[in-house]
Amino acid sequence: MNPIHLTASAPLRGEITVPGDKSISHRAVMFGALAKGTTHITGFLMGEDCLSTIDCFRKMGVQIEVTEREVIVHGVGLHGLKAPADDLYTGNSGTTTRLLCGILAGQDFSCRMSGDASIQKRPMGRVIKPLREMGAQIDGVDGNFCPLTLGGGKLHGIRYPLPVASAQLKSAILLAGLYADGETAVIEPAPSRDHTERMLRALGVKVVTDGNVITLTPPAELSAQDIAVPADISSAAFFLVAGCIVPGSELTIRNVGVNPTRTGILDVLRDMGADITMSNIRDGAEPVCDLTVRYSHLHGAEISGGIIPRLIDELPVLAVAAAFAEGETVIRDAQELKVKESNRIAAMVTELSKAGADVSETADGMVVRGGAPLHGASFDTYNDHRIAMSMAVCALACGGESTILDPGVVAISYPSFFDTLLGLGG
Repeated sequence: MNPIHLTASAPLRGEITVPGDKSISHRAVMFGALAKGTTHITGFLMGEDCLSTIDCFRKMGVQIEVTEREVIVHGVGLHGLKAPADDLYTGNSGTTTRLLCGILAGQDFSCRMSGDASIQKRPMGRVIKPLREMGAQIDGVDGNFCPLTLGGGKLHGIRYPLPVASAQLKSAILLAGLYADGETAVIEPAPSRDHTERMLRALGVKVVTDGNVITLTPPAELSAQDIAVPADISSAAFFLVAGCIVPGSELTIRNVGVNPTRTGILDVLRDMGADITMSNIRDGAEPVCDLTVRYSHLHGAEISGGIIPRLIDELPVLAVAAAFAEGETVIRDAQELKVKESNRIAAMVTELSKAGADVSETADGMVVRGGAPLHGASFDTYNDHRIAMSMAVCALACGGESTILDPGVVAISYPSFFDTLLGLGG
């Protein structure tokens, strides 16, 4: 895709619906494949990462139909997956890779799994360690990187304290626990996304959360249920920040998932002075609402501690908000950003500096001294969808013209991002 050129935006106005939640879309396909019966998934994110998940399960014998309105998964049951004839290729998707480790650990066949160049640089040792303790046979490059070879083995339940709050790590262990010979428990240092627990309960699995301990009792089978995927708050975050920093803006984003483990972005933006209101609130397996954001005079804040797992994917665009806020914003305890699709700390410091922002990297985050006018620049994307969209939002409030290099990377999670931006007046 050719570079995209953006100039300072007129007020952004209108109503939009962003794509379906990426985390829930992945899990809907995975759990639907392992269930007995047919799962109809509406609101599915047709992004490259989630399509990688579909491809992997098709290779393991699961019939999956993709139509304009829904994804239909014909489940094969907990023990119905087949050995793939070829390697499983997970593309750029860390969620696919890490959660599949948990599922593949309990199969009676072995296979090889890898992804693109980015995935092959992302550490997997944190997932491999507990799965090996459960009895899984896993080999990787230097014991830590893809390609991984996963062999079938008899698993036993464990009680495992997580070294960091990570939904991917927690989910991989719980998914392996579906195949274990006893209860599996994970102990979280802080709450992380609980989509796995919610969905497993809906499929009939006994998953008990007691404080920071989540305990799974292995079931005989999973019972298929239709799944409605809400709009992704991580994708909505770009428009929430854009609405805050582009003068005169007022946007409404419909049907956004507001699971409490995901709403850190709302808490922090409100702490910074953002005018964001919730309406049409509906509760269910995943709570949803409509979000309205209006242009706001933001001020700096400290972002650290237990809230970090609730907004880890939104930190790049929060750094943009901080650059347009009055005063200093400090982001701490965000080491996980270094092992995402890119080193998102270094990437955001570099790219915001190009626009004239006063920003510096720290060992576990960054310091942004906001309030000075920013100017347009040529922004790199690091093959990272969230960097690309964050810098596009930044460009809307910069003086002069900006260029987004390699903008096509947004297809990982939000293929129509730039079309949506243009439709609002960007």
